[in-house]
Amino acid sequence: MNYNDQKNIGNDSLEIIYMNIRRVLIILMLLSGWVKAQQNEETKPNFIIILADDLGYGDLGFTGSTQIKTPHIDALADSGMIFTKAYVSAPVCAPSRAGLITGRNQVNFGYDNNLTTVLPQFNPEYSGLPVSEKTIADRLSELGYINGMIGKWHLGEKEQFYPTNRGFDEFWGYLGGGHNYFPSEYRGAKYDKPIISNYKKPQTLTYLTDDKGDECVAFIKRHKDKTFFLYASFNAPHTPMQAIDEDLKIYAHIKDKKRRTYAAMIHRLDVNVGRIVRELKKQGIYENTVIVFLSDNGGPTKNNGSINAPFNGGKGILLEGGIRVPFVISYPEKLKKGIYNNPITSLDLMPTFIELAGGKINKKDKLDGVNIFPYVNKEIQGLPHQTMMWRFTISAGLRKGSWKLIRLPDRLPLLFNLDNDPSEQDNIAIENSDLVKSMLKELGGWDVSTPHILFLEGARWRRNQLDLYDKEYQLEQP
Repeated sequence: MNYNDQKNIGNDSLEIIYMNIRRVLIILMLLSGWVKAQQNEETKPNFIIILADDLGYGDLGFTGSTQIKTPHIDALADSGMIFTKAYVSAPVCAPSRAGLITGRNQVNFGYDNNLTTVLPQFNPEYSGLPVSEKTIADRLSELGYINGMIGKWHLGEKEQFYPTNRGFDEFWGYLGGGHNYFPSEYRGAKYDKPIISNYKKPQTLTYLTDDKGDECVAFIKRHKDKTFFLYASFNAPHTPMQAIDEDLKIYAHIKDKKRRTYAAMIHRLDVNVGRIVRELKKQGIYENTVIVFLSDNGGPTKNNGSINAPFNGGKGILLEGGIRVPFVISYPEKLKKGIYNNPITSLDLMPTFIELAGGKINKKDKLDGVNIFPYVNKEIQGLPHQTMMWRFTISAGLRKGSWKLIRLPDRLPLLFNLDNDPSEQDNIAIENSDLVKSMLKELGGWDVSTPHILFLEGARWRRNQLDLYDKEYQLEQP
């Protein structure tokens, strides 16, 4: 064998060695990718939204109440991040929920009124969350999540709007805007409609808040070994004002009957928030569960005895008391507890959840919310939102930095500096006319670019909402 033959054999051997090394490296890379994929799958968090209904901003311990005791909600707040400047996208139930569940300002798809009786000039087939809009549940379902919805829906009562047709695998609750808390015979009234469920025969109600708590706990037990999203949509403390006797006794010292009943209803809500957290801990999944607690809008002070102190206004209007809400996110595994003082919105929940679950958000989704975790964790500097906009029936509003403008049909615009005047007592529009003009232009540009409304609530509500701007509101805790 000559030298060249030996050289070729040597080269062939080296090539075989290199090929085997490459194969091993490829296999290792594939295994590494598989391991990472498995790790990502295993570390996907669960998500729970606990939504109160018509809760006054100042009626929880962690927001300043000394009259109403909320130890379980306060403990949740203490374990997570408290957002002091958190907003919803509307000052009433249905449009606020439409924004929360889509991550889009609902005005951008024609949903800027509350859902009530369908007026004759509108097509009832469009009286609900447009089927073209993706919900959080739709997006999480694509990522392998089991989705459950317990309680109040209020996003349409036609079949195409049902929760089970909007990404939810399980539903126990009611489609309208409210329900009696105690058992009642169905006679056609709006609050005595039967409970609907697609996974069981609904039980006879005991007390609605407790029954919702039962279903939330049962959902966690059923799906503890899977990644899940639970939308725990409570009715409390929305009217009708109904509480159980043992809770009323706790607040017997409150002389005003409505306020006493309201406090008792919040107590029962707090008890069931505690039950949800306790079950997560019992099942060993608390650390890897993102729990969000908020209200759908501010408290309607006259209707349910709520107090939005220190903020002016209430449900139905764009003063802070109508749209600024208690807001907590607890995620022990990856979110340090603390306080976040920059403005955020309920619209942020959709993109935050999706990206935490491993999904992607892009421009074609047309979301108005953002993933707030990089901001909260200081991975991104600056504000999640430079501006926020609202439109609801007769009013529209714009927050830009610390400035907030409200446009109404019967008066000059209102302008407040929220850093200096969080209770909105000093309208400084006249002395800041140039700023008012620029903010009106920005607000109006958005206003005329939005689509026509899909449905309209009764005309009487316009007068009612306008009058609410002239009411006096309690700005201090009792």
